[in-house]
Amino acid sequence: MPNTPESPSAEYTPPKVWTWNKANGGRFASINRPIAGPTHEKELPVGRHPLQLYSQGTPNGVKVTVMLEELLALGHRGAEYDAWLIRIGEGDQFGSGFVAINPNSKIPALLDRSGATPIRVFESGAILVYLAEKFGAFLPTEPAARAETLSWLFWQMGSAPYLGGGFGHFYAYAPTKIEYAIDRFAMEAKRQLDVLDRRLGESAYLAGDEYSIADIAVWPWYGGLAKGWLYGAAEFLDVESYRNVQRWAEAIHQRPAVRRGRMVNRTQGDPAGQLHERHEASDFETKTQDKVGAA
Repeated sequence: MPNTPESPSAEYTPPKVWTWNKANGGRFASINRPIAGPTHEKELPVGRHPLQLYSQGTPNGVKVTVMLEELLALGHRGAEYDAWLIRIGEGDQFGSGFVAINPNSKIPALLDRSGATPIRVFESGAILVYLAEKFGAFLPTEPAARAETLSWLFWQMGSAPYLGGGFGHFYAYAPTKIEYAIDRFAMEAKRQLDVLDRRLGESAYLAGDEYSIADIAVWPWYGGLAKGWLYGAAEFLDVESYRNVQRWAEAIHQRPAVRRGRMVNRTQGDPAGQLHERHEASDFETKTQDKVGAA
């Protein structure tokens, strides 16, 4: 008998062949499906800058907007970008234009139109590496330092499903609270926090003494968890006890480019901290520094 909200304690026996049950409930039931491809025709808008970003201000989206704002802060004018909002709760990621850039229908997706032929880049980690190599920033070239940076970057890419898709889903979004699932993923989330805390007890940043794409990738997830922004789970996971993670999370939060990047394509929280689309640096001017700090 399936485990349903009406019978949460019933034992579940998997069927011989799984079939899609559209009425399975949950926060994302209306957009989750076991098939790929577009659901509707919709062209994507294109702005005037070489880099076109299609995203939403989730942790994966924040990685890229922080990276772009950090590049601009270093003076890389070629990193100017248009950020278009993809409302994933409304299924924008299944429009034909978006699927053409990311066949996996996940944000963020980037289109680099600076050359003769546009280049698509999808998956947040791939976008960070692409931008770091394009502009020669936030990714060391010395072999050992580069290897350390990429190791922590891909650690995050591999760990995010446990935090977001695992812990976050079952703790905050699942229609039924399942003790086994919450315990399993809470244990893994805390193990990963301990991995970070031990590493950050050895160095200022994840890859060493220099801020890198490893920090830019990890901070929106585990920095956000440490700051109490994700899933309402700060007390449950005792995030205050990870002192080195707390130090690192706050140091990165104080970076002006990080604060700007966290605002872009954001649709939740204080409206003063939301910039649904970003096309010029001046778009931030409508937000006072006090309001940005509150974001």
